[in-house]
Amino acid sequence: MRYFIELSYNGKNYHGWQIQPDVISVQEKLNKAVSTIFQEKIEVVGAGRTDTGVHASQMFAHFDIDKTLKGDIPHKLNSLLPMDIVVYNVFEVDDEQHARFGALSRSYEYKVWLGRNPFLLDFSWQIHSQDLNIDLMNEAAKLLLEYTDFQTFSKVKTDVYTYNCDITEAVWKQNGKELVFYITANRFLRNMVRAIVGTLVDVGLGKISKEDFRKIIESKNRSNAGLSVPAKGLFLTNIKY
Repeated sequence: MRYFIELSYNGKNYHGWQIQPDVISVQEKLNKAVSTIFQEKIEVVGAGRTDTGVHASQMFAHFDIDKTLKGDIPHKLNSLLPMDIVVYNVFEVDDEQHARFGALSRSYEYKVWLGRNPFLLDFSWQIHSQDLNIDLMNEAAKLLLEYTDFQTFSKVKTDVYTYNCDITEAVWKQNGKELVFYITANRFLRNMVRAIVGTLVDVGLGKISKEDFRKIIESKNRSNAGLSVPAKGLFLTNIKY
């Protein structure tokens, strides 16, 4: 039988979701907790692979086990997991449902704080420019919906079968000093959101124009895009099936 886990995590202390040698990952911690509860080796499959330092306010993973689950499994898992990983729900799904390949869309938010705030250091990119032109940034962001090939914003050394992504939402919203970029797509490339944000901020600062942004997308060359902004401002926020 297949079960889904709904969880969230603060990514500060982890080298991303995926298990890697000699570093701590979220997947490793979850594998150990699930395996401990059921007294057998279990490997969970995540809905995505967030990078080092990236957070998730909603993540799904699945695992297979030949038994019916009894008792408060989320409570049992949370008692074994570190405080910065929290399981909210564990529920049975069809055997064909897949946490990664079954996802129809994923949504991210990138949080920018205009100024300094000591309480948001771990959860936002703090910049000191008050001259960002949000309207121009949103005009440029709309261009993303006209394209499907986003090689320009992908990490250079990455093993993917295609650079195509279907972006359905890309918009900046401001509330006082907080500036948040919302983006939704069927899939994302490694480092994609952080590179897009860095390039759109260049638009807002007047370093490049809206048409420059279009040319950067079409160039399919990562060196033409802006900086990769800090991981701590990025949150995986919603996954739809």
